[in-house]
Amino acid sequence: MTQTPPPTIAYELFDCLQVNLAVLADRWHGAGTHLRLGATLHFGPETGVNGLPTVARTVEQHLADAQSNLGIAVRALHRTPATTGLPLADGCYVVSDAYHLPWVPYFQQRHMEHSFLAEAGGTDDVNVVDAYHNETPWGNARPGVWTLPAQDFIAAVPSPVLVAELAPAAERPGAAAATLDLAGPEAVDAYVDAYAQYPDRNTALSQLTLETWFLARSRKLHAAFRAQFGPSPDSAVDAHLRAWGTLTEQTYLAARRVERGRTEPPALLPRLREQLHADSVVFGLDPIAGDVAESPSAAGTELRGTVAAVAAAVLGTEVERLLKGQLLSDVPRFSSFRIVEIVERLEEELRFEFAADDLVPENLHDIDALCAIVRRSLCAEPALAHLEEA
Repeated sequence: MTQTPPPTIAYELFDCLQVNLAVLADRWHGAGTHLRLGATLHFGPETGVNGLPTVARTVEQHLADAQSNLGIAVRALHRTPATTGLPLADGCYVVSDAYHLPWVPYFQQRHMEHSFLAEAGGTDDVNVVDAYHNETPWGNARPGVWTLPAQDFIAAVPSPVLVAELAPAAERPGAAAATLDLAGPEAVDAYVDAYAQYPDRNTALSQLTLETWFLARSRKLHAAFRAQFGPSPDSAVDAHLRAWGTLTEQTYLAARRVERGRTEPPALLPRLREQLHADSVVFGLDPIAGDVAESPSAAGTELRGTVAAVAAAVLGTEVERLLKGQLLSDVPRFSSFRIVEIVERLEEELRFEFAADDLVPENLHDIDALCAIVRRSLCAEPALAHLEEA
């Protein structure tokens, strides 16, 4: 390895097909351009391996995103080309089988499509730029540049799936705006039901481990885009992202337990369903009306103000103190009786009902935790719609 790609890219937000497009975006259009790949939050499952639905986006979809969001032009596209004829130059984007790539942890472990950039490194060498960042059971993948003798490169890439000749587009990327492309509640339920009902639990949970990984990363990338280009994520988004991270860990643990013949945790798939239904609420879409809210962060700010006002009225304290982070449990009048009153007043004012499993102490001692469970609840959607109408 001769050098490391620039540290200004948030490599951990991308999958193995996206990340090297992100490298080219910043190389050609400046630091921060890579975050534009998160402009649109997607959920549109398609049938994948073993008949299970998948949210994994194809390389063709990623290239389309690069053209529309990153200012990257596709000059030529070659499918299953000969390795000896690769156009080794700036912008040579290659997709091949990770099983044969000696610089990634998947080498001789797992067959999966993986991208990298291939550039001439001298008369008989090839420079491989691969910015993938992930932890795997076989070791960690980290961004880097590897110089391989030409014969070693040919052995590592015996039959690439696709090679794209990429270049900076004539025009730089235009104005960026956050958008949602989320299939509706029926699609969410069908997706979760497919995994719940699949008879081979090892296969289902193994695939679901990858699915939740894709889902969590894409939501973190969308939040990072909003932090850069607006509207800024609020505390409810932060809580939602943490919940996605926890769900990813829980899915991996569940898969390992079932693999060892132990019982599958029953709460996993209901939690996945809840997280997916909450995406459109947390990121600012009213799923009942089907329209994007005028200001996605405004609903979150207003909800926080409403929750703080109710809590302050019950506890006899100042709203501003709660909004600045004072714990409800630090207010002198705080007690279990006051918590019950806060919960009941919120349900009455916002016209919804808390999910029973969310009414635990760690969710009831501060404003942001209360806001998170309002948003997370499957019954919270009409409450948020009510806020936006007010």
